[in-house]
Amino acid sequence: MKSDVYFIEVSEANLEKRCLALSKLLEKISHFLPYEKDELVPIKFTIGDSTCVYNLSPELVKIMVTKIKAKKAKPFVFDTNVIYSGERQNAVDHLTLAQNKGFAQVKIGAPYIVADGLIGQDGKEFEISSEVIKKIKVPSFIGTLDSLLVLSHATGHIISGYAGSIKNVAMGMVCRPTKLTQHSSIKPHTIKDKCTLCRSCIAACPAGAIEVKSNRVIINPDLCVGCGECLCACRFDAIFINWHENSDIFAERLVDVAQFILSKFKNKFFINFLFDITKECDCISNKNDEMVAGDIGILASGDILSLDKATMDLIDKHHGTLREARPQGVFNKMFSYAQEKKLGNLEYNLIKV
Repeated sequence: MKSDVYFIEVSEANLEKRCLALSKLLEKISHFLPYEKDELVPIKFTIGDSTCVYNLSPELVKIMVTKIKAKKAKPFVFDTNVIYSGERQNAVDHLTLAQNKGFAQVKIGAPYIVADGLIGQDGKEFEISSEVIKKIKVPSFIGTLDSLLVLSHATGHIISGYAGSIKNVAMGMVCRPTKLTQHSSIKPHTIKDKCTLCRSCIAACPAGAIEVKSNRVIINPDLCVGCGECLCACRFDAIFINWHENSDIFAERLVDVAQFILSKFKNKFFINFLFDITKECDCISNKNDEMVAGDIGILASGDILSLDKATMDLIDKHHGTLREARPQGVFNKMFSYAQEKKLGNLEYNLIKV
């Protein structure tokens, strides 16, 4: 049986029209948001890092918060700390960035919480039934609350090729040690003939795994966490990753982690925003980032896999270049594996609002 995916078109970069479209969509899907009086409702999304200007706007998040508060529930927005260099490695810098980007409680109507604590270590550990990842550590509230709402900005991604709701849950709802584990199979190497010894990769590496030896850059595989920061930092194509060998494992880990996390919630719903679709994800994109599709609209579903599949299909239909921009992407593998693991359904009914 096909899953329902709701879609409202917004084809121009106008914040007022985006807000109106979201409000109209919420009227259609209100019955999927069954929150009770005084219920704590977590809203997962990311503000991106300091260089990102294309993350979801505070105005869109405020609309979601207002909708939930109208049901007398108590929403809070949250994210977790990251493993790469930037302003979200610890809760102090993370919360300061959130304030500076307009996500203060006075602006959006709900508190912004860094759910894995000061340095990304606070949480509880679970053993999961997966062949590719045995243990995960997640924020402590997971398993104690009934509902989850996930807001995702659809973008490209350096490893998976596409980042949407599955990646937002699997990578964004775990503590830093699990982020490291999920990336650990991606091991880059340097191409000596292309390397200019500019040292950009050294500055970008969060693990201190890169150094210059004998007049060449060396990446220590024992220290490397597989985050891909060096690949993004290098301007000379001097970093090589054997995508075929390693990235399938990354895709499988995303699915298995997302499946376990979502199993802890009774009510979950997902909304993808297809605006400002950049080649890089919000963690590393900047104002000069390449756009791989025009503005398309907003998608919503209770089926995370159908939603992400519909998102990629719409990007392709609107002549997006995401597949060409990320030919090494493993989202097709991620989608097929997700259906195999019964995370969701690849077949869907697209319901236009």
